Amino acid sequence: MVHVISETGLATIGQVGITVSDVGRAVAFYRDVLGLRFLFQAPNMAFFDCGGIRLMLAPDAKHESNHPVIYFRVGDIESATETLKSRGVTFEREPHLVARMFDHDLWMALFRDPDDNLLAIMCEKARHGG
Repeated sequence: MVHVISETGLATIGQVGITVSDVGRAVAFYRDVLGLRFLFQAPNMAFFDCGGIRLMLAPDAKHESNHPVIYFRVGDIESATETLKSRGVTFEREPHLVARMFDHDLWMALFRDPDDNLLAIMCEKARHGG
């Protein structure tokens, strides 16, 4: 059985997102200058591995924030959402499919902390069969 949220709360950071103005230029900087391990690129997004934590680079289409977004990894996004709701969290975006990857689907749900910082829970749901 996968523990979704411990008694003390979320524990594992799966991804940090940084807002960039030009994804191509940012990829060159993070990959070639900083030497981060490039994972993959999707339309208007790029991903790097930072010791097991993913770094996502993407523009903010709504131009609302230039702050990092922390994505907490959970095993069961529906259960985690219900647990957080029971603790008073209001979700801006309920769990939703973000991307279909080769062997899993990436799901996320978004909420804010008391200072209006955007946070998320993310879940990689394995796909079975072809």
